[in-house]
Amino acid sequence: MKLKQLESVLGDLEQFSNPKVELEQYPTGPHIASRMLYTAENSFGDVSNKVVADFGCGCGTLGAAAALLGADQVIAIDIDSDSLELASENAVDLELDIDFVQCDIRNLEWRGHVDTVVMNPPFGTRKKGVDMDFLSMALKVGTKF
Repeated sequence: MKLKQLESVLGDLEQFSNPKVELEQYPTGPHIASRMLYTAENSFGDVSNKVVADFGCGCGTLGAAAALLGADQVIAIDIDSDSLELASENAVDLELDIDFVQCDIRNLEWRGHVDTVVMNPPFGTRKKGVDMDFLSMALKVGTKF
């Protein structure tokens, strides 16, 4: 899939209608998301035929991009059931096979292999240190082989 096509498809995804400030919910725009995943694939080979985890998936933009770029499996994780419902609806609309998991990232017990972790995590403005929780878990999951 070409970059502009990926951006266009991601631009049609449903976004938060009422983001939860306490969870620092904000959408990952199609311009940034498409370039992030396109670069991960075309510069590093980190998406196609890989297992990709999307931490704090929100609306599912990064996970959808990974699936569109040929990931073997995409696992989208979020603490918020409303986000997971929205991300699931977006995946269904695009006919993408994405596994959704509701979990607090700090309590994630990962069993299995993951090649690539993508995320647009909270910055820690509402809950100090949550950004580091996301990064720490990404390192743990990404180094288990």
